[in-house]
Amino acid sequence: MLCAAIDIGSNTTRVLVAELIDGQLKKVMEQRAYTRISKAIDDEGAICPDKVEEVGELVATQVRLARELGAEEIRAVATAAVREASNGPAVAAAISAAAGVDVEILSGEEEGRLSFIGATKGLGHPAEGSIGVVDVGGGSTEVILGTVPDGVEEVRSWHIGSGVLADEMITSDPPSAAEIRRVRDHIEDFFEGVEIEHPEQAVAVGGSATSLRRLVGAVLEYETLERAVRVLSSEPAAEVGRRFELDPRRVRILTTGVLLLEKVAELLGQPLQIGKGGLREGIILDLFAGNGTSSAAPTLRAA
Repeated sequence: MLCAAIDIGSNTTRVLVAELIDGQLKKVMEQRAYTRISKAIDDEGAICPDKVEEVGELVATQVRLARELGAEEIRAVATAAVREASNGPAVAAAISAAAGVDVEILSGEEEGRLSFIGATKGLGHPAEGSIGVVDVGGGSTEVILGTVPDGVEEVRSWHIGSGVLADEMITSDPPSAAEIRRVRDHIEDFFEGVEIEHPEQAVAVGGSATSLRRLVGAVLEYETLERAVRVLSSEPAAEVGRRFELDPRRVRILTTGVLLLEKVAELLGQPLQIGKGGLREGIILDLFAGNGTSSAAPTLRAA
């Protein structure tokens, strides 16, 4: 049986179609589009109609592709950008109508729970002890703490993300040293006084983390993160994208993602393994477990 997950995020809208074989997900199709919803917010905090129409058409295409492949269940979700928009429910309803599938606006708790499932099941090795899952998105950053046997114990969520930071604080291509210092200082100020319980291991998921695998490898620690900053600040986004086979639109917001990951790794007191699964994988694993939605309610703390 095939299931599909569609994730309408602040930067990208992605679809994953997969099946469960011997307890592991086998991916059949993945597709993404850089929709940058976070850049289409008006002065009243509403997502612009043109962007809603664009995303609705895209999700309709992703639903059609998933169904053509044989997906029997499809769950479409929207995260920070839609969740925080003043017209979020109307946006979700419009996309639902265009795509022919319900679009659910995930709470921070549910997004964290699903990301934790996807991250811990996709590690490829036994995940023992306490785990911190880090998800740096375009419009928000989450740290999910828990264990595999007991699930999520706490979700920490902050309204700061790579896309919003890049839009507000970086204009040069490549980013200048002054801009990098300004972003780093802003992140330091934002997280001043924040303390997080140190887990026994930490995993990073999301677009920034997976893109960094191509730049610096599978583990994000101080040295590799600093190397990523040097790479991203040495050449224009188009050239970095060509060298590492990344979309230049992703490269343009990757520097701020690196700086956020750097700070969160410091708060966790652990290097970050780059996970092979995240929100979409968690959604599909949840569907196979028979949970279309969840009533679980881990503690949510927001800055």
